[in-house]
Amino acid sequence: MNFATFAAGCFWGVEDRFRQVKGVIATAAGYTGGHFPNPCYLDVCARITGHAEAVRVEYDPNLVTYEQLLEVFWDCHDPTQLNRQGPDRGEQYRSAIFYHSPEQEKAARASKLKLQMSGKYDRDIVTEIKPAGEFWVAAEEHQQYFEKKRRREEGKSDIICR
Repeated sequence: MNFATFAAGCFWGVEDRFRQVKGVIATAAGYTGGHFPNPCYLDVCARITGHAEAVRVEYDPNLVTYEQLLEVFWDCHDPTQLNRQGPDRGEQYRSAIFYHSPEQEKAARASKLKLQMSGKYDRDIVTEIKPAGEFWVAAEEHQQYFEKKRRREEGKSDIICR
């Protein structure tokens, strides 16, 4: 199995999107790219950690390629928005790819350039491409948030989501 890490705004929707991809074995919502050890949600929201809300994706490269995961990443947010997605604002909502190997870095940079040159966007793509560092898993209430919320709305779970 391989890992990929992406930041594209609020991690709830990003994680949900990757969980729909055949070949994705597991996901985790969490924080990376900052300087503060073991941050919690409130630390990150206070903008004192430098971390981005991110999703770590474990995938089977025999079933889904890293390039296919990059397509999902580009498609699930607006990579031209600096430190925000929709109504969410702050550096924790930045667009970033955290690569785990030189091959991932090369693929990420090539896909960013290809998208920028495609003319799809009128503005520059601001997505950061950085080496993956420490990944801090968010609290359980943030994991698979939309799945839990759907089950709760269907009356199939008593999970309380904040």
